[in-house]
Amino acid sequence: MRLILRIAGTWLIGLALVLLVVDGTKSLGANALMFTSLADLWTSVHPPSLDAVEGFFDSRFFAQLLDVALKAVLDYPAFAVFGVPGILLALLGRAPRRERFLRADQI
Repeated sequence: MRLILRIAGTWLIGLALVLLVVDGTKSLGANALMFTSLADLWTSVHPPSLDAVEGFFDSRFFAQLLDVALKAVLDYPAFAVFGVPGILLALLGRAPRRERFLRADQI
């Protein structure tokens, strides 16, 4: 299980770094700080799936709450949306520490 968490975390961190490099390149070209939101990235990759997710959330019981939450997540920079869960998954998949302190006779 830890292996799966570490692999998924590594892939998400890698994707976040690629998106950060793309944003950095755009920022250098525009001579201003620019971030690609998740909505812009999702629209450029596959717009019908974004419409399908919005339609799915509209048909749920808490449609207004889900709509607000979805809009908030879609406004975040794409590298942060993929990077934060990637870091959390990588930390969850790390090996547990066996011994934290050394005794005097172990030195």
